[in-house]
Amino acid sequence: MLIALIIIVVLVIVVIALYNGLVVARQKVRNAWSQIDVQLQRRFDLIPNLVESVKGYMTHEKGVLSQVTELRTSWSNAQSVGEKAKLDNELSSTLKTIMALSENYPDLKASQNFSELQEELRATENKISFSRQFYNDSVTMYNTKLEVIPTNIIASIFHFKPEELFKTESEEARENVKVDFNK
Repeated sequence: MLIALIIIVVLVIVVIALYNGLVVARQKVRNAWSQIDVQLQRRFDLIPNLVESVKGYMTHEKGVLSQVTELRTSWSNAQSVGEKAKLDNELSSTLKTIMALSENYPDLKASQNFSELQEELRATENKISFSRQFYNDSVTMYNTKLEVIPTNIIASIFHFKPEELFKTESEEARENVKVDFNK
């Protein structure tokens, strides 16, 4: 009888430890996502200033500026990690286009306001990149725990679901930005 009680207590302790490990891993994923969200919000907060400083110089590229504004608005309506990743990739591509187009406007390049915004965006992009990597590492660790024995048993009992990686969905987003100044 004592041996059976000891085995039950040990099993309960193991189940609790495995469950807590899954909860900790899930919380790391949520924290990592919120870090991406914070950095993306920072970028979105910088965009109106960038658009305003660029607007007066880039008279022929109004479409690019409109696209940035539309993407910024779409971000708030996106629900899933996949949707946000797609919008983030599109926005990154459009911002790269603006930065490349700025080379065609010497007065804009010389503008201190534009230079400061450009540097802030560059720093934010680096933070976003690091945050994405941290998120994907956290998701991979969590999803792996959901699949390996014995945590997969506990995960299925308590209905833990795998998380989605932050990834580039389109081949276009993987390519370098092409800018044609001859238009």
